[in-house]
Amino acid sequence: MGTLSLWAQTRTHVYSEQIRTLRVARTCLILDKESIDGSEYENTLHISFDEMSHDVHLYTYTVQQMNADWTKESDLLSSEYLRGFTTKDIVDFEHSINTSRSYTHYRFDFPNDEMQLTKSGNYRLTVYEDGNPDNKIAEVDFCVVEPLVKIAAEVRSNTDIELNGRYQQLDIAVNTTNIDLKEANQIRLYVTQNNRTDNAVWLTRPAYIDRNRLRYQQMKELIFEGGNEYHHFDAFSCFYAGTGIDRVFHEMGDYHVLLFPDEITTGQYIHHFDVDGSYMVNAERTQDSDTEAEYMWVHWTLPTDKPWLDGSLYLGGDLFGNELTLKNRMQYDVQTGCYWLTTLVKQGAYDYQYWFSGKGTQNKTTTQRVDGSYWQTENEYAVYVYWRPFGARYDRLVGVQILKNQ
Repeated sequence: MGTLSLWAQTRTHVYSEQIRTLRVARTCLILDKESIDGSEYENTLHISFDEMSHDVHLYTYTVQQMNADWTKESDLLSSEYLRGFTTKDIVDFEHSINTSRSYTHYRFDFPNDEMQLTKSGNYRLTVYEDGNPDNKIAEVDFCVVEPLVKIAAEVRSNTDIELNGRYQQLDIAVNTTNIDLKEANQIRLYVTQNNRTDNAVWLTRPAYIDRNRLRYQQMKELIFEGGNEYHHFDAFSCFYAGTGIDRVFHEMGDYHVLLFPDEITTGQYIHHFDVDGSYMVNAERTQDSDTEAEYMWVHWTLPTDKPWLDGSLYLGGDLFGNELTLKNRMQYDVQTGCYWLTTLVKQGAYDYQYWFSGKGTQNKTTTQRVDGSYWQTENEYAVYVYWRPFGARYDRLVGVQILKNQ
């Protein structure tokens, strides 16, 4: 069983090719008083990104409250959930120092003394350029929770599909004693595995209704592939090959990181520690990795006998925003007999995973094609509980629970 965590995450999205390494710390804030004003470091978003030049750009951000499933804005006016200004310029930036590729590191905190939040729920922070809201460069989705319900959750391997095989099942109980719940359908649950959205689950009805408790147990919707532990590489050095790296070299003005070829392993589960798809910027011989770390071309390869014509292969993880786009879709090279992908990455340690999306699966993915799936795999699950009372104009987030099957 887990505890409320400030590190619960939803997603980020980058619209500009010039923007790299969009990072957000603490993307679930706690509303336990009248407002969140940024005065507490542990209850503030710390957002940063790099723009790939030394030119100075005017970036501005604004915040909208969204409904529970992120499809549209809530019905509240901004003055009902936002205290202070509705926009703010990003004025804290610093140029990279002695790097092969020039970039400018931007950072800001939200909320702050000029913009404060007063309601729980989902929020979308949009960064745009030159004062034009239509010129979006990035979005950060985050949530604010008012912890009114208690959540008990556990992960088990004996699922309704099979025993101790490829899957994991969640059982969840929500104690509603502290809210005036009239009907069970006022509550909606959103459940994620390792911050992914492709296999996330919405639940609108519990399996059982007790007095002051909703139970989501033995539900097929809460059966997840166990998957496998994430692959990992550590590009902390420009001179030495770290974990998972065959060699590092400098060519045509850029650093290149050639990873060891991965293998298709759909047999026995082998445990190793990972960080469930996240990453950390880190560079040796620097005082500030944010501005002194190099950008490197990282090269992935996965040998296969032939390409898979029944779908597409992607690299998954926070490095790619856990999305399925052309940026992380792998290509097949007939001459070398490999799937491959090359992308520009900031020095650091990264987790990644192979996701296969079959045709007609509506962006659902599986790890079984490359890495297999095992009930023993350690995954991080997040449970979000939304409540919309009769007559309410927005979805309140009244509980968040983070747990691992350890």
